[in-house]
Amino acid sequence: MSLLGRRGMSSEPTGPQSPPVTMEARTFWLLLMVLPLVSSSSTGQYVGLSPNQCMVPAKDRVDCAYPDVTAEQCTNRGCCFDSSIPGVPWCFKPLQEGECTF
Repeated sequence: MSLLGRRGMSSEPTGPQSPPVTMEARTFWLLLMVLPLVSSSSTGQYVGLSPNQCMVPAKDRVDCAYPDVTAEQCTNRGCCFDSSIPGVPWCFKPLQEGECTF
């Protein structure tokens, strides 16, 4: 009789054990937690900015992007987007907290 055939010397696990967690399962759960954060932030008008920070007078706007930038691309850069005034930057740098303009 071999050693593996003896009782208590088996290589099979004894008792209940939880299944191993694979890297794919960990990645899936991580994505499941992060995806709502990403999708909710990209649908808002301002990413990480208060609406007051984007109340920059047209004459004081500092360009923050490249020509033909979309609103989503602009806000993802941490900038403000307002295309309602022609002839001024539509994607512009926000005011810093506590900063005001006159």
